[in-house]
Amino acid sequence: MEWDEPGIILSLRPYGEADAIANVLTPEHGAHRGLARGALSRRGAATWQPGNAIQVRWVGRLADQLGTYGAELVHPAAALAMENRLALAQLAAACAVADGALPEREAHPAVFEGLLRLVAGIPAGALGPAALIRWEALLLAELGYGLDLSRCAVSGETQGLAWVSPRTGRAVSDAAAGIWKEKLLRLPPLLLPDSGEEGTRADWRDGLRLTGHFLARDAFGIHHRPLPQPRLALYDLIEKLAGENDGG
Repeated sequence: MEWDEPGIILSLRPYGEADAIANVLTPEHGAHRGLARGALSRRGAATWQPGNAIQVRWVGRLADQLGTYGAELVHPAAALAMENRLALAQLAAACAVADGALPEREAHPAVFEGLLRLVAGIPAGALGPAALIRWEALLLAELGYGLDLSRCAVSGETQGLAWVSPRTGRAVSDAAAGIWKEKLLRLPPLLLPDSGEEGTRADWRDGLRLTGHFLARDAFGIHHRPLPQPRLALYDLIEKLAGENDGG
């Protein structure tokens, strides 16, 4: 059996001296593991980097076998991101979240397309924090943990939405939040339906806090795993940048 698809490398695990078990996200086969021979060799390392977009071919005798991968590099996002600390942190976080949250071999084409747009934006600048946060919200929805940001859970109003319940994931207007604001998560405008805003550094921080809460509780918590370290590191970086901006 074999198949050939566009793919994004999510993670590598060493297997022997030069080989690796690679987890590759594809539109039709989802997050799929296979043996990438020579991935850790000098020749293969340029291709087999998390975040790189590839054309990948999987071959196996049976569908449920590990199988082997062959790949052609399409977009060297990992190398291009090295020039920008924020882009590199976002790329690492997105790959780690997809690697840990997506069920193996379960197709999620919308998640793939969203991640592909992010990695393809390096170095053009499309991998911005707002786009990443919206992609995380999409991933939550694809996994069945979608946020309801269309109207206020208390009043039913569609205007003035400024908070989200950490319990239900439903939006709350600023007027209806009242004395409960301290117990709610701030909803940055960049996450509102049809928003194209890039947002401020504070919006990035609050957006990552919001999606991170539900990723940690639902996508990872259900499997008794914490958020991946690269995702935590990205939040710390954005929080620092937001603090510098506030201080300035």
